Amino acid sequence: MGNPKQKWTAEEEEALRAGVAKYGKGNWKLIQRDPELSPFLFARSNIDLKDKWRNLSGGPGGNGSREKSRSAKPKPSTDGPQSSVVVKQTALPKPLIDDSSKSFTPNQYNEMIIEAISALKEPNGSDNRAIAGYIEQRQEVPQSFKKQLCSRLKRLVALEKLEKVHNRYKIRKDETFGMKTPIPKQKGMRPKQLQNTGHITSDAVEEASVTAAYFIAEAENKSFLAAEAVKEAERVSKMAEDTDSLLQLAKEIFETCSQGEIVLIA
Repeated sequence: MGNPKQKWTAEEEEALRAGVAKYGKGNWKLIQRDPELSPFLFARSNIDLKDKWRNLSGGPGGNGSREKSRSAKPKPSTDGPQSSVVVKQTALPKPLIDDSSKSFTPNQYNEMIIEAISALKEPNGSDNRAIAGYIEQRQEVPQSFKKQLCSRLKRLVALEKLEKVHNRYKIRKDETFGMKTPIPKQKGMRPKQLQNTGHITSDAVEEASVTAAYFIAEAENKSFLAAEAVKEAERVSKMAEDTDSLLQLAKEIFETCSQGEIVLIA
């Protein structure tokens, strides 16, 4: 049991909020055992954490709303004794913050999508379920993963990096990633001032990221095929050596038998 009379420090309150955001409300033991949070909450019991969280979130019977709740001053009455009316203000619970450490950047989504489609190698393309399943098996994804994935798939289709056919996505083989035909400059013509420079730069960076992800996936695929080819070559070489040994043994047996000798094979 912790000391309920000991005032909570700001560090303890922040640690409690971080623990609830990470493990959820009610998992007080997990919060106390967390190596990053236990140095701040070692002096608090499960009941202390539960009561303090009720206070912080403005739950029923909590004292956390004590600072936000104010009692109305008693109004003086001319014809009777003074009376005070307590006005209770219910503090709204603070929303839980999702763990942002699991979120991905748009470039990371692009790389994972390109890798998934390249690895699945489905002739008709891969649907969003197959792509999501491939990524979920290899990454710890946030709660909004599937929503963000659908958004990035639409974005890559709009950038003509992916081709969508019957709700399936394929990498455009005819698209030269990151290569655009330069427009020859005309003499006497001043270059037009670019507009929406930030937007163009963002698209260029995103296109370069998709291109890099595509080539990385292709390189990994070629490396895998090369390793398999080496294994197959070693297996064939071993078979050839065994065949030569058997052939030599057969010749020796034939020569011995042709001389009228008896050969015993165990």
